Amino acid sequence: MPIITRFYGIIIKMYFNDHLPPHFHAIYNEYNAIFDLNTLEMIEGDLPPKAMKLVKEWAEEYKVDLEKIWKTQEFKQLPGLI
Repeated sequence: MPIITRFYGIIIKMYFNDHLPPHFHAIYNEYNAIFDLNTLEMIEGDLPPKAMKLVKEWAEEYKVDLEKIWKTQEFKQLPGLI
């Protein structure tokens, strides 16, 4: 599973040819979560509240890029939060 970005100890990954709905994975220490690309809501797993806020903030900024990666299945690294 390609790593899309890393920031503040959070790793964002996306599997290609994965199940619907379109989504990405966020990993932070021992926590794992899946976020829906359409709503940016966590649909599975768990993250601490601060990490969840950072993931959502990042995903809002790069939502169009994430959707393109999902649709084209072309890997692209994205910047993290600064």
